[in-house]
Amino acid sequence: MAQLQPVRGTHDILPDDYARFRHVVDVARQAALLFGYREMATPIFEFTEVFARSMGETSDVVSKEMYSFTDKGGEGLTLRPEYTAGICRAFISNGLQQHVPFKAFAWGPMFRFERPQKGRQRQFHQIDVEVIGAAEPQADVEVISVAAEILRRLGILDKCVLELNTLGDPESRVGYREALVRYFSGHADALSEDSRKRLEKNPLRILDSKDEGDRRLVANAPLIQDYLTPAASDFFKALQDGLGAAGVPFKVSPRLVRGLDYYTHTAFEFTTDMLGAQGTVLAGGRYDGLIEQLGGKPTPGIGWAGGIERLVLLSDPQPVPPRSVAIIPIGAAAEAEAAKLAAELRRADVAVELAYGGNAGKRFKRADKLGCFAAVVIGDDELAGGVVKLKNLTSGEETTLPRGDLLAKLKA
Repeated sequence: MAQLQPVRGTHDILPDDYARFRHVVDVARQAALLFGYREMATPIFEFTEVFARSMGETSDVVSKEMYSFTDKGGEGLTLRPEYTAGICRAFISNGLQQHVPFKAFAWGPMFRFERPQKGRQRQFHQIDVEVIGAAEPQADVEVISVAAEILRRLGILDKCVLELNTLGDPESRVGYREALVRYFSGHADALSEDSRKRLEKNPLRILDSKDEGDRRLVANAPLIQDYLTPAASDFFKALQDGLGAAGVPFKVSPRLVRGLDYYTHTAFEFTTDMLGAQGTVLAGGRYDGLIEQLGGKPTPGIGWAGGIERLVLLSDPQPVPPRSVAIIPIGAAAEAEAAKLAAELRRADVAVELAYGGNAGKRFKRADKLGCFAAVVIGDDELAGGVVKLKNLTSGEETTLPRGDLLAKLKA
């Protein structure tokens, strides 16, 4: 039988690696809680329409990368490729319009069919932060500040650069769209087939193209800054001023865009040069038109998502978790007392290793292999005297003490 392997683009997260993975999630959760975000989760799969509406049926994600299938009931379902659409759907489905601003933190697995590479898999994991129902630039400042605080707590903020741009308001986009049509129409023969189709329907989508020929044309395309309304300019200035007051450094990147119509105003990315071609650590933007596009009432929103695997690659190895105490019973009579003692210590938040069997020698070897810092030995003599023998497995020091004093000694 051939050796079994995980599916291409997926990987097992083994215990040693999972400690770092969990650390990223825990740090992100704690930082989000400090800003007033509450944790939630949505189903791993949704009706395909949720993602087709939110990401555009002609987008690469929808047309090429989504894991979609028809279930036994004939429903078209899709494994979630990102979190925002599902959270917005949940906002509408659960009637949360009366609870705005709705501030959510979430994390979990996502699925996209693409070429696996460092920091990018077909099953990957993201942390996600969303604010729904706040139109003010202060919400954008806060959302970005949450991201910066998470990166700071992970010790990687200084490895990242916050790139910032404005996409303008809908009025700004009218003139900008006309300028893009004029520009790309003059280079239509050089556009990819997908971008020629986009030129007719949504020229802003060309700005997101991954085709190298398209990207060369995009480099000289008109900039939204030349078409901003006064209101859009004021919004972008308020955002920059707010980030400055919050102590979050940034650089304006005029070519940073989001191609879908429902995006407005803020677009941002934290990027790094330490992950090779996959330089984006987390990214987000304001999506004031998305809730309406999904069938809800017009409601502003802003959020971001960050890849946990990439954050793990960037962050430093974490301290070893608290080491365990091994309980080593000697003789049949001590086995029951060892189980009782283990239960008491665990209820007091002391990690305990209790082997399922084997003689004392084997149990000591296992305790050493697991990195236990101490061993509690219980034999017939200890049972008779109401004591335990405590051995420091680092120094080798051994003491005998009353059983009732053990917990305080271990805590100390």
